[in-house]
Amino acid sequence: MAELQEVQITEEKPLLPGQVPKAAKEAELAARILLDQGQTHSVETPYGSVTFTVYGTPKPKRPAILTYHDVGLNYKTCFQPLFQFGDMQEIIQNFVRVHVDAPGMEEGAPVFPLGYQYPSLDQLADMIPCILQYLNFSTIIGIGVGAGAYVLSRYALNHPDTVEGLVLINIDPNAKGWMDWAAHKLTGLTSSIPEMILGHLFSQEDLSGNSELVQKYRNIVTHAPNLENIELYWNSYNNRRDLNFERGSDITLKCPVMLVVGDQAPHEDAVVECNSKLDPTQTSFLKMADSGGQPQLTQPGKLTEAFKYFLQGMGYMASSCMTRLSRSRTASLTSAASTDGNRSRSRTLSQSSESGTLPSGLPGHTMEVSC
Repeated sequence: MAELQEVQITEEKPLLPGQVPKAAKEAELAARILLDQGQTHSVETPYGSVTFTVYGTPKPKRPAILTYHDVGLNYKTCFQPLFQFGDMQEIIQNFVRVHVDAPGMEEGAPVFPLGYQYPSLDQLADMIPCILQYLNFSTIIGIGVGAGAYVLSRYALNHPDTVEGLVLINIDPNAKGWMDWAAHKLTGLTSSIPEMILGHLFSQEDLSGNSELVQKYRNIVTHAPNLENIELYWNSYNNRRDLNFERGSDITLKCPVMLVVGDQAPHEDAVVECNSKLDPTQTSFLKMADSGGQPQLTQPGKLTEAFKYFLQGMGYMASSCMTRLSRSRTASLTSAASTDGNRSRSRTLSQSSESGTLPSGLPGHTMEVSC
């Protein structure tokens, strides 16, 4: 039997440690530029196709920020003023963002055919795992407004291990009662769909003041080319089930939560009630003055600052500089430290004193803050 001989094969151009071919570097740079500009994708789910736009590149051991918009809006009209705000840039440089458009709400969406069965809000929540699987993301921090806040809450109830935190603006976790249903029907006899949606988005003070912002969004909703689709989303929202939150029960949000509502907003009472049903050691309640029905549009600076504190409390962006809210009245909203896996996270949402010093940890509680 012939003797076996050891043969060494050497690459003609071996790579040094850390060396990357020029073509690969260029491809990586091009991909990063595209991601920073936003890449729109669609994925099929058991309840139809859903479109979402991704900004930035995934960061190791960091969740994605995933947003879900309200009725009458899409991700741009709902969140663009917030995410384009100057102080928000520090945040978005540290997290990849996924902006979800509810089916038929994306720009240029065709009108659904007559008789199309629009997904329920529960089914919209069940589409999110398909998005995360497509992107290979394991956890998220959700930011939702109105109907979008409900969708993310339902998703968090069904998939608690994948949600690290939630910012819920104008959430109403309750199903419509008979009185609400009757009032809605009567309003529908005298008001158009755009008028009802504007009454959902803005406070009466906003609408009577008829500010430039209200005029802009009245035009967006009234002249939307996909108004028929918007009506379907609106109907799904009005037919939502009760989330059945109950403090101390298994039906509750297990992650840190920041509830946000504007003073005199249409959903103020619902958000206050939601706050009373959630774990006070996990929940922060921010009531924002002079923000009307859409705090993310009217007070992006204050909301950005609060979001930074929220992220800090979760153990992210510890070195972030707080400036805007430090100039406000002294107030703090602190939740007790908790352990999430191997990470101990003290959750703090603060309006610090003029000195800019963060308060030390306080016993877990929930307070209302007007800023």
